[in-house]
Amino acid sequence: MDFFKLKENGTTVKTEIIAGITTFMTMAYILAVNPDILSAAGMNRQGVFVATILASVIGCVVMGLLANYPFALAPGMGLNAFFAYTIVIGMGYSWQYALAAVFVEGIIFIILTVCNVREALFNAIPDCIKYSMSTGIGLFIAFIGLKNAGVVVDDASNLVALGSMITPQTVLCIVGTILIVVLMKRNVRGAMLLGILITWGLGIVAQFTGWYQVDPAAGAYSLLPTFTGGGELWTGFSEVAFKFPAVSEIFGSAQSIFNFCVIVFSLLFVDLFNTLGALVGVADKANYLDENGKLPRIKQIFLSDAIATTTGALLGTSTVTTFVESTAGIMDGGRTGLTAISTAVCFLLAIVLSPIFLAIPSFATAPALIVVGILMLDGILKVNFEDLSETLPAFLTIAMIPFTGSIAEGIVFGGISYVAVKVLVGKGKDVSVVMYILAALFTAQLVLTAMMR
Repeated sequence: MDFFKLKENGTTVKTEIIAGITTFMTMAYILAVNPDILSAAGMNRQGVFVATILASVIGCVVMGLLANYPFALAPGMGLNAFFAYTIVIGMGYSWQYALAAVFVEGIIFIILTVCNVREALFNAIPDCIKYSMSTGIGLFIAFIGLKNAGVVVDDASNLVALGSMITPQTVLCIVGTILIVVLMKRNVRGAMLLGILITWGLGIVAQFTGWYQVDPAAGAYSLLPTFTGGGELWTGFSEVAFKFPAVSEIFGSAQSIFNFCVIVFSLLFVDLFNTLGALVGVADKANYLDENGKLPRIKQIFLSDAIATTTGALLGTSTVTTFVESTAGIMDGGRTGLTAISTAVCFLLAIVLSPIFLAIPSFATAPALIVVGILMLDGILKVNFEDLSETLPAFLTIAMIPFTGSIAEGIVFGGISYVAVKVLVGKGKDVSVVMYILAALFTAQLVLTAMMR
């Protein structure tokens, strides 16, 4: 295990494996959600399930071996929705066309990474935005956890509202959250994973006693694993893997070429800044950033992400990206690529043991997300509140990430406001040339997005 430099990073094989399992548990929802979303675009659900697993395995393995970081990758939320509901359903293109766009995006990312463009973008982001990203992502993660457990629910008049606090889902979520905090305060290794498993176990007890009522129509599925035949998985996979459209669908007319370029740019933009934001948030929490706010071996990280996206498109899934849920594993002690490799093994086992992994309810993983969100809030302490030209971009970054459900949008609003305020208060010389370019691109992206809606 000298390859992963465990001693230098103050960790052990056991710690890394537990951290990898914890990371997997908090992001295993993608195995159910991604096939559901992409099947709306006409793709085979079982095939997407296998593609999701294989793309995640490849991404995690490449990250672990190439970059030696505990970051896990899988098809990203938001990006899969853009794939299905905007490109296919909204614009009327085939899912094969959308896969081609993702593949091209991945190739462009590899080129940008080799040319150090992505690294330059990471280093150009001001510290006030970098630190606020961590806080914004923390709020976003905690919000996801609260919604998954029904603690907060959608509301037409107030956007969100307090859910019923007497359901087994909400009660067990609160119990699980308190349990994880207590275990962490007592320095229990694997606190996150233990919290998830114990909460799940309490849920099973609630199901046996009749408190938890199984109602698939209401999203309350049985908490007990049900093993059924999986022979259709590989047949379905053959229907989505290595499927690209006819050349005429992309290059048939000037309009189709233009639309393809716009779609690739949109995917490229969202993926780039989602990844940047996730890396900043996770790296800051794990204290990976150096004194200059830079992340060592970032080129290898970006290359892993780009390879995973390109491979994922070939296998039959939407854009693969680094998951902010990786923070859960880091909070459980994960520090090296062995954590990512362990997460990959869990994904691979999910093909055979999918009933077990998919039986773990969202209210059992919600406590881990909430605690991770809480732990990420301290990034705001590093923002200079005495300088409003730093505070405004930080606030917009923090607010827009959970409000829009997009890390990229938080960076967009934070970046534009940072450049605008600095210029208007006479501090334009403090802004790097790269940030001026980014602000212009952010503005163009907002216009293009508005045109596509």
